Amino acid sequence: MEKSHSASYAAAGVNIEAGYEGVRLMKKHVERTFIPGVVSDIGGFGGLFAPNIVGMKEPVLVSGTDGVGTKQRIAQLMDRHDTVGIDCVAMCVNDIVCCGAKPLFFLDYIAIGKNDPEKVASLVSGVAEGCVQAGCALIGGETAEHPGTMQPDDYDLAGFSVGLVDKEKVIDRSKVAAGDVVIALASSGLHSNGYSLVRKVFNVEHCDLGAFVPELGKTLGEALLTPTRIYVKPVLAAIEAADVHGISHITGGGFYENIPRSVPDGFCATIDKAAVKIPTIFKLLQEKGSIPERDMFNTFNMGVGMILIVSRDTADAALNALNAAGEDAYVIGEIGRGEDKLCLT
Repeated sequence: MEKSHSASYAAAGVNIEAGYEGVRLMKKHVERTFIPGVVSDIGGFGGLFAPNIVGMKEPVLVSGTDGVGTKQRIAQLMDRHDTVGIDCVAMCVNDIVCCGAKPLFFLDYIAIGKNDPEKVASLVSGVAEGCVQAGCALIGGETAEHPGTMQPDDYDLAGFSVGLVDKEKVIDRSKVAAGDVVIALASSGLHSNGYSLVRKVFNVEHCDLGAFVPELGKTLGEALLTPTRIYVKPVLAAIEAADVHGISHITGGGFYENIPRSVPDGFCATIDKAAVKIPTIFKLLQEKGSIPERDMFNTFNMGVGMILIVSRDTADAALNALNAAGEDAYVIGEIGRGEDKLCLT
């Protein structure tokens, strides 16, 4: 690659040498994520991983893909790029663990207006941190320079992950029953959803993101850029400790779209709104934007990043496992008979 250079390509706006420098700078971050099973180093045409399937009767691969969305605009405005990679990983691995799978590896894709090796390495450092938190390996990725179709400072970050679960242990809501308990796992804040509305309400293009907000105890920009919490390890611990029947990752669509995905026909999750611990950022957002309560619960996580539906007799074991793993986990409802699948009271 040292001899690879194209003056013609550079004149068209693509600096392949900057790409090579970015790979060099990100290497130390990628290596932090290597776990048993990683076969290849970065730089090849494909990422190789050898999963350990010892003891599994029927291994099933589970995949998830997502991006950061318009939250990355906050990162661009603040010129801070080392956290949105955590969001990118979280949006994928938190989905994968909902069926009981352990994420194995992750690949990212960065489209950028002008290849800035330091910025790309900073983005990948966040991806690597997310992978470390999830216990999976970053085994590949791609950076694509898009002159003429993106502004020089713009980028879009996306990725996908693959996990593994034994078929007989797949969590698919088939065991959900009346009397089951709904456990909430606290979010770290807004996570990575609803940012088109967030940006409109706070007028982020023209406000001072560096202004300290006493109610938040931090600047507005810091609050909006708080990374999505990754629940993989605590949820896997809860699955080992308790009888988990359903899991929902609370993302776009909030409570109304995501909780019903773990509730079978003929049942209803009754959620006590008074039990939900709603962080200040949501209250500020609702007040400033004059957003109806239902829209808040239908767009944002409202302080609940994930819910577990657990048999009543193992609910305490699940709570103990989650809290021991560092989660703020608490009961917000229960499962009963009904046709609506979700009822907020």
